Amino acid sequence: MGTKAYLLVETAVGKTRDVAATLRTLDGITSVDVVTGPYDIIAVIGGSDMSVVGNIVTEKIHTVPGVVRTVTCVAVGT
Repeated sequence: MGTKAYLLVETAVGKTRDVAATLRTLDGITSVDVVTGPYDIIAVIGGSDMSVVGNIVTEKIHTVPGVVRTVTCVAVGT
């Protein structure tokens, strides 16, 4: 079984839809939802282990223009 994490994303004003569209194209992201509340997007990331998930967040997601801040919530069970 791999590692699953929920990524809470805050975006710059007016960039939410652009960021969501970019996230949907990235390998390792299984779903992207634009939401209301303190965060603008919730994405689900999957990988073989925590290192893979961490690399997706730091190398792929943090470099997307319009991403201001993220919070990664690793799933620990059902």
